[in-house]
Amino acid sequence: MERETFCLIFAPQQLNKIKMSTLEFNYLIGNHSGSLKSFAYNFTKNIEDAEDLLQDTLVKAIRYKDNFQDGTNFKGWLFTIMRNIFINNYKRKKLQKTINDGTDNQFYLNYGKISEDTVSSRINEKDINKAITQLPYEFRTPFQLFIDGYHYDEIADSMGIPMGTVKSRIFHARKKLSEELAHFA
Repeated sequence: MERETFCLIFAPQQLNKIKMSTLEFNYLIGNHSGSLKSFAYNFTKNIEDAEDLLQDTLVKAIRYKDNFQDGTNFKGWLFTIMRNIFINNYKRKKLQKTINDGTDNQFYLNYGKISEDTVSSRINEKDINKAITQLPYEFRTPFQLFIDGYHYDEIADSMGIPMGTVKSRIFHARKKLSEELAHFA
């Protein structure tokens, strides 16, 4: 019995439309996970933090798999995702350590940790939640979803509105909340 061989021929314009399968994508990720882990360790200088960074990178890569363009450098794409996550996490941690001292000159100080007593004496979770519930629905809903950890695109999809509208409404919600809670500062 003879075996027939088939060869698929695609025109150059069709090649760009062929997407990588999930199996191929996962295989490529597996091939690069060792070098990604080393790259993560070079950023963090800590094994646990490197593993967390690697996991965040892989989750984001899988989530945005469809954004990868075939024919581009897959390893470079993964490394770029990792670098961006590291930079964003670094900036976030740095901002969490920055507080306003409240004087007329508006100095910003970097502190390792803020005392819970100081924070709770000025404002508590009950006051914040009350201010959030008083926001108009169109601002409250996207803001609540955002603080619950949803991304802009997920919020936009669930609400059926453009992502720019989501960003704008979250911005205005923050502005209204800062005005509402200004007397606690």
